[in-house]
Amino acid sequence: MQTASTSSTLAATADQATPRPGGFFQSRGWRRFIRYRPGVVGLFVILLLVAVAVTAPVLAPYDPYKGDTALRGAAPSRDFLLGNDAIGRDMLSRLIYGARVALIVGILATAIAMSIGVTIGALAGFFGGWIDTLLSRVVDTLMAFPTIALLITLSAVVGPSLKVVVIAIGTTVWASYARVVRADIMSLRQRDFIMAAQAVGSTSGRVMFRHLIPNVLGPVVVLASLSIGNLIILESALSFLGVGVTPPTASWGGMLSDGRAYIRTYPHISIVPGIAITITVLAFNLLGDGVRDALDPKQRD
Repeated sequence: MQTASTSSTLAATADQATPRPGGFFQSRGWRRFIRYRPGVVGLFVILLLVAVAVTAPVLAPYDPYKGDTALRGAAPSRDFLLGNDAIGRDMLSRLIYGARVALIVGILATAIAMSIGVTIGALAGFFGGWIDTLLSRVVDTLMAFPTIALLITLSAVVGPSLKVVVIAIGTTVWASYARVVRADIMSLRQRDFIMAAQAVGSTSGRVMFRHLIPNVLGPVVVLASLSIGNLIILESALSFLGVGVTPPTASWGGMLSDGRAYIRTYPHISIVPGIAITITVLAFNLLGDGVRDALDPKQRD
């Protein structure tokens, strides 16, 4: 009876030590977040971008792929608020549709990178030994390559497309997640609640996914929110270089590439997508700062 009671106590200790899902949306974290006004502004801008991307067919005033040679390089006017590009396509319509590509790449590639990085980092930190050594060398090797050069090579070999860009970015930028998760799990695996979970017979998989990984998701979420903007820049760079999203698909990087030959005569072709990229990346960075404050236990309520 005493053994059963001890086992029940250890199990309760292990379960109580593990945070329940949805911690960020609890009132304490939300209060911390809304105190950081730039983060709230960033969240508002991102939600606005999502709404624009979802309703693009309704919001776009013209067909983003149909050009009018009579309007080549036309300046902003009442009918075309942001002007026309070098082949007469409406810049505003292409900008709206380009928001879809930016958000798809940023969010999906981040999800892929998080999944791979958290898994690799958790395995390395929990098991240690030769598994840690092997996986750490893989992470170090990946981080040794210049990211943009690796992405250009992958896109050139496989062939440029939106799907290839998402997969290529997601499978090459996960190393930072792995390093963060590995370090945190190595510091947690000797804690009392982990030893309690192991003492009551929990399998390694249950300990890892039920007790360890939920305790390291805070830094991962912060890193992800700060990384989305960087991934949008990577996609824009690939499209600008011609190895990203293939024309005529509207992407902000592709719009920049279209305007580089006309920067002196039709500067708005490059200025418009450049401003869109800047605002979007800034919004995600501000959101990331707000999430970091919300998840920081040192912050006052």
